[in-house]
Amino acid sequence: MDGRPRRVANVDRVAGHLVIASNRGPVSFRRDGAGRLETVHGAGGLVSSLRPLITGTGATWLGAAITEADREAAARGLMEADGIGYRSLALDPETYRLAYDVVSNSTLWFLNHRLYDLSRRPHLDRGWREAWDAYREVNRAFAEAVMEEAPEGATVLVQDYHLSLVGTWIAEERPDLRAVHFTHTPFCDPVDLRILPDVVAQELLAGMASFRACGFHTRRWATAFEACCADVLGTQPVTFVAPLSPDPESLATTASSPECEAAASHLEEVIGDRHMILRVDRIELSKNLLRGFMAFEELLHTRPEWVGRVVFVALAYPSRESVPEYRAYRREVEALAARINQHWGTPGWTPIMLDTTDDYPRSVAALRRYDVLLVNPVRDGLNLVAKEGPLVNHTDGVLVLSREAGAWDELAGLALEVNPFDVSGTADVLAEALTMDPEARREHAAVVHAAAAHRTTRDWLDEQLVAAGAGGVP
Repeated sequence: MDGRPRRVANVDRVAGHLVIASNRGPVSFRRDGAGRLETVHGAGGLVSSLRPLITGTGATWLGAAITEADREAAARGLMEADGIGYRSLALDPETYRLAYDVVSNSTLWFLNHRLYDLSRRPHLDRGWREAWDAYREVNRAFAEAVMEEAPEGATVLVQDYHLSLVGTWIAEERPDLRAVHFTHTPFCDPVDLRILPDVVAQELLAGMASFRACGFHTRRWATAFEACCADVLGTQPVTFVAPLSPDPESLATTASSPECEAAASHLEEVIGDRHMILRVDRIELSKNLLRGFMAFEELLHTRPEWVGRVVFVALAYPSRESVPEYRAYRREVEALAARINQHWGTPGWTPIMLDTTDDYPRSVAALRRYDVLLVNPVRDGLNLVAKEGPLVNHTDGVLVLSREAGAWDELAGLALEVNPFDVSGTADVLAEALTMDPEARREHAAVVHAAAAHRTTRDWLDEQLVAAGAGGVP
């Protein structure tokens, strides 16, 4: 953490006094064939990373009721699942939609990832101001739930940009709580922040600065947040840096599962003895799928020896389709892949294998098999795929990584670097990766694997507990 001597904390010390708040909870609900409510594991990287660490501890987790089944279950109050207390917050559906779609995903996400086409968006009109009021209302509801569930002196871990204002009320009404906030995205710099109305920027930063500390995956994002606070609030908030890492045991379990083995066999049938370039992403604007495909096409054009000898496997599932920009982006991704396949494909060879189904075992099977893993986001808080791939790959695969991914801070000088906006440069690096000699590939894979395995998910959780002052020891 920022070069200071590392301290660790044991979650068992604070488990009964630990409250977690996030948009998605550790479970969600659906109806079975008989119409009865049943629980299913919550979706998303945060849940899959954090849930195993607190299972059986008696910690409490608060999340939004997103579906109708979730809202019905919320009437039960505090529930228990695998030794975790869970409370689902039944928010007004329209209020939640405005907060989630308009502010969280169409404003804060775009702002922090620099996705705005400023000649057209945003337009922060009266409707947007109503959405900001809804965002505040959702954050207030979470704060009230935290304060109701948290015992005296409890540790509270609030996750991500959906809940940036929760600390405002905790600091005012429950100063006994040890509350920290962790942002899983990048953070904008002061110039980008000026897009927001001044009063909104001030409220956003003041809410985050109300926590005991604010955490980020890299020093870059923490520094940007500090600069924004200095510019708008005239204060220096407490920050900490704690990169998230995959859970090796969970990855290994999936990699050895029958589902993963079946997917691996299918991939071998499709790929054969060809080389495989892989990407595993959501269809999300910041992930930069279009330029990845363009770079692959330039590789085929400038290095014709690879025509018919390499397949670009793109496992990319849809995301945030309630946001118009995302629906349009998916159409662009599918159209570009289809055009490249039509132009370059030959009988028996389809250059791009684009699969938009969400199939985690299949993704892990592909990560085991890749020759080149392309991770080229235009901007990313971290990007776990850049670590997951090297941990499970067994073909001495080469990692090609955007310098704008948060994971670059840990893997700089080890992964092959790309400027995500430079299509020709990316094509050159893909060619370099494909032609790397076997000994260099083995050395590359070994050092990247070691760097990806250096930290665990528990390190990330422990460092949040330490930042909250919850029993850290030298």
